[in-house]
Amino acid sequence: MQAGEGSAELKFNSRDPVYLQVVRYFKEEIATGRLEKGQIIPSRREIAGKLKINPNTAQKAYKEMEEQALIVTEGNSPSRITTDEHVLSLIRNELITDAVDAFVLSIAKIQVPVEELLAIVKNKVESTYNQGAKEEQA
Repeated sequence: MQAGEGSAELKFNSRDPVYLQVVRYFKEEIATGRLEKGQIIPSRREIAGKLKINPNTAQKAYKEMEEQALIVTEGNSPSRITTDEHVLSLIRNELITDAVDAFVLSIAKIQVPVEELLAIVKNKVESTYNQGAKEEQA
């Protein structure tokens, strides 16, 4: 997402605070490579306009991202995605762990044997990845 770039895609839920959803959105954009290390991000005012959120909410999200070292803002320069490889690795691991935790909690009630579950997950992931590769080639 470059400063001044088109609309951002983020659907807010009613469970989590909006500013935390914005932080998660940036983490996902970083983890997928749509936002690269060192890349300039939109100003707080720009992101508020793009996401149709209160500027104070955008400010709170940016403050949280700065505290987590996801972004760096020096003086009056535009905010940038961190270049700290350790932080970038932590973002990816956090997203994977969150997804696995949610999956395990949802599947635990069924009591599927681990080997069976791993085989199902492996097949599903491979078919999803293969489908994505086919769509990219088209």
